Formats: sequence, structure tokens, C-alpha cells
Amino acid sequence: MLAARKLPVTARIAPSAVRSVSNLASETYYGPASEGTSKTPENLTPRQREILSQALRVDQAGELAANTIYQGQHFVLGQDRQVGDVIQEMWDQEKRHLKVMNQLQRQHHVRPTALWEVARVAGWGLGAATALMSKEAAMACTEAVETAIGEHYNDQLQELESFPQDHPSIPLLRQVIEEFRDDELEHLDTAIDHDSQKAPAHALLTAVIQKGCEFAIEACKRV
Repeated sequence: MLAARKLPVTARIAPSAVRSVSNLASETYYGPASEGTSKTPENLTPRQREILSQALRVDQAGELAANTIYQGQHFVLGQDRQVGDVIQEMWDQEKRHLKVMNQLQRQHHVRPTALWEVARVAGWGLGAATALMSKEAAMACTEAVETAIGEHYNDQLQELESFPQDHPSIPLLRQVIEEFRDDELEHLDTAIDHDSQKAPAHALLTAVIQKGCEFAIEACKRV
């Protein structure tokens, strides 16, 4: 079943449970400020600056939506013995993601999307609604959302390959995106391990959610 995913298996890394937090690129943003964490490159072309701004605007909104999806799921299923702790663990990771994305947005002078409040409310509603349907539906929601986010992060990594690498913020940004991409893939596999594909109308549910995510990504790039 996993082989059917668009995301390459070679993109995976070891589970977060055995990864050292001190070795994560995002941890750089929790330490003293440096050129790589506080400055933005001045030698980007207008097109590269547009790509960077769109990427960070979408990523920030995406991490906000992911936070509120898990918040909504946890509101409904937080006391469930089978999935409550699992949802909390994934939510905790998304909180870290959002904190770093907020810092990246300020560092590179990128305005947040005008759809910020829409992302927050829609994320919570989606998480709560699928959790009310069933535990399996909540996991199917996670599967669909994390697939879309993982693919989007892969696209960003390809775009950033052409950026000048002489400013330390760009290699660091690529490492952060790789790290977050791998976290999302772990969440995807966690959802599958917790019976996401047993959700009623699984194919339809995940297809609708993925299309919604793709639409939201394009909308946040522009507004």
C-alpha cells in the first residue's frame, strides 16, 4: 500500500523517536541568533524572492492548519486510549513546526497569508469533524493532509536547489524543510498504522481532503 504513494521512499529518515533533537536543523532557531537564522539573502532575483515568499507564506499557513487539525482531533479523541496520545504527539511536533515557520516568516520579511483565520478555523473544523466520524476517519484525514504537505515540501526542495547557496539561511532553510517533510511522512505512516485505510469511504474522503489542501496551497501563495 505504501508503494502507491507519490512521495519517494528514499525521502524517509529514521523515526523521530530515535532522532536526536540536538541534531535537527530546526533546533538552530531555538539557540542564539546567527546570520543564518536572522538575515535574508540580498542577492536573490525577483523571481527567487517571489518563490521564497510564496513558499514561506504557504508553509506558515499549512503548519497553522495542521496545528488546528490536530487540536480539533484531540478535542474529540484526546481521551481515547488507542489514539489520544498519538494525536497529542503529532500535535506537539506541529507546534514546533509552526514556531519555526513564524520565525522564518519574520526573518525573510514575508507577510502572512490573508487567509490566516480561514486556515485556523477550517483546520479545527476538519479535525473535529473527521474525529466525530470515527477514529479511522480522523487518521484518514491525517493521511490525506500529510500526503499533500509532504509532496508540497518536496516541490519546494526542488525549487530551492537553484537558489544561491552562499548565504547560510538558504542551506538552513532546505534542511528545515527536509526535516519537516520527514516529520509529515512519519505522521502519514502513523495514520496508516492506526487504520486510516479502514475509514468508511476512505478513497473518497482522502481524495476530497487532498484536493482541498491543494486548493488551499495555491490560494495562500496568492493572498
